[in-house]
Amino acid sequence: MTQSMAGRVVTRFGSQVLVEDDQGAVHRCTTRRRLEHGVCNDRVQWHRDAQGHAVVTDILPRTNLLERVDPRGNHKSVAANLSQVVVVIAPAPEPNWSLVDRYLAAIERMPARGVILFNKVDLLPMGSPLPSPLTEYRDLGYDVIHASVPHDRGMDTLRAALSSGVSVLVGQSGVGKSSLVKALLPDLEIRIGALSEMGGEGGRHTTTNATLYPLECGGALIDSPGVRDFTPGPASREALVQGFVELRERAGECRFQDCSHTVEPGCAVIEAVKAGHISPRRYESYRNLLPG
Repeated sequence: MTQSMAGRVVTRFGSQVLVEDDQGAVHRCTTRRRLEHGVCNDRVQWHRDAQGHAVVTDILPRTNLLERVDPRGNHKSVAANLSQVVVVIAPAPEPNWSLVDRYLAAIERMPARGVILFNKVDLLPMGSPLPSPLTEYRDLGYDVIHASVPHDRGMDTLRAALSSGVSVLVGQSGVGKSSLVKALLPDLEIRIGALSEMGGEGGRHTTTNATLYPLECGGALIDSPGVRDFTPGPASREALVQGFVELRERAGECRFQDCSHTVEPGCAVIEAVKAGHISPRRYESYRNLLPG
């Protein structure tokens, strides 16, 4: 009987995938017919057939899944089994705090650990205060890291945060995600070239492929422009409540089980906002994200 082996998907090449085994060796595999497409960091079982070809035979259950929504509204799976998602913001472009809240709500629902990275802190005028929402996030239990790549500020803290598990960086365009990735993966172009050679006839690797890269500090980073610019899709009211940790903690105390937390009497969330226990800004983000 052919021995089945464990592995995880490093990246895709069309109908083929590169799979890393438990010893760190990477193998080019085809996927058994009628099996759903594996995505980056999927845990899989694979074996070599009678002809010596590597074949993925099973995709193991995922702990979570990162999906993006294309312009037509279709969901596309990007990566699986993430430990944490780092939301990158900067003084310029000015942070879109509603988008940050949308990211965090999606991360909570995956579920995964959310981290806020305030990048380009060197652009802040001397003596100016940090944006107040950063304190709100810290009070909610999110790690908030301040960083500057040119000044090597906060980079050791970031590396420590990424040193275990599998992470991705996401955020608005212009916040410095590319510079952060180059600092974390200085040999990225070499790695991309090596993966492209491994793809062989299966297809050419490009920077649009979501790809798993081990980090020198430990842990691994999944990266591609599609991952960095990932924007969460719309969510139902129930899903949004689960994504806002401070609402989730109080929703069960409302008078009505199907409370929307907007107008109902006896709403524990509204009372918490009035009492100053929930940030009015965060509450407005929740209301603005509610489906029409």
